[in-house]
Amino acid sequence: MTAGRAAGKNNMAIKQMTNAETGGATETGDTLAGFMFALSAYGLWGLMPLYMKLVAHIPAAEVVAHRALWSVPVAGIVLLALRRTADITAALRSPRTIAMAALTAALISVNWGIYVWAIAVDRAVETALGYYINPLVAILMGAVLLGEKLSRAQIVSVLLACAAVVVLTVDAGGLPWVSLALAFSFACYGFLRKTLPIGPSQGFFLEVIILSVPALGFATWLAMTGQTHFRMDEPMDMLLLILCGPVTAVPLILFAFGAKLLRYSSIGIMQYVAPTMIAIIAVFVFQEPFGPGRITAFALIWMALAIFTWSMLKQSREAAAAKAPAAH
Repeated sequence: MTAGRAAGKNNMAIKQMTNAETGGATETGDTLAGFMFALSAYGLWGLMPLYMKLVAHIPAAEVVAHRALWSVPVAGIVLLALRRTADITAALRSPRTIAMAALTAALISVNWGIYVWAIAVDRAVETALGYYINPLVAILMGAVLLGEKLSRAQIVSVLLACAAVVVLTVDAGGLPWVSLALAFSFACYGFLRKTLPIGPSQGFFLEVIILSVPALGFATWLAMTGQTHFRMDEPMDMLLLILCGPVTAVPLILFAFGAKLLRYSSIGIMQYVAPTMIAIIAVFVFQEPFGPGRITAFALIWMALAIFTWSMLKQSREAAAAKAPAAH
């Protein structure tokens, strides 16, 4: 697919979030199946804080280790079902591919660790904010790292996001580092993930295979030192840690299928479903504070996202209109 440079700039922010799992989607018309796949993925991501609260008594590092370990069989089954195992064999023969996958794996593990820890210590509202500002961080990275020129709407969106960070900094007496760390780690992950010359399911499998090596070593060390929660006398903890694999892998797989059947603009709008659900759960289920400072910051972010989405849809329509005459 080729697109105009202007449309490409706006699509980049979405690609940071989507290509991390899909490896790229064709901008065809939306389908009901694609919508249901994507909605299921975002719904599961939105509900994930409820699951992470169940493992809040387990150290975040141990949870992340088991997320990687138990994702391997799930991702492996998907590869076998799709008959894509040959791609993994080829990837393992490429030192560059392995090095890039190791880097993206490290970034996503950092993102997982911060997220798990934040939910456990009642900072879910901050995680929601982090995923709200992720697309804005992505377009800022495009400007800084790729030299892309920002549109006026994008500049306004980024400035509003910066204002929200300032408000939170003043309100809390320090930088909202949880939100910023989540946003930047995931944006960097998406940015680098696009360089992997393999598809979504293959890339995810390669990443968790790489992560499984230190994860297995860490889990073994915990068991040997008597610090593990994965033991026979704690069957519920064992079950929860095993389920970390499907909880991690299933939404990613659903999203990969959904993104292939939806336009970038549709995915761009739907990506706000998960952080909205997280924010609602944080405030009304976890009873986290949501005072004037946070309300102001979230209002600024929502304004930024509204402007960003409007600009994205406008440029998407212009790109589609430009292609229309060529089709006749």
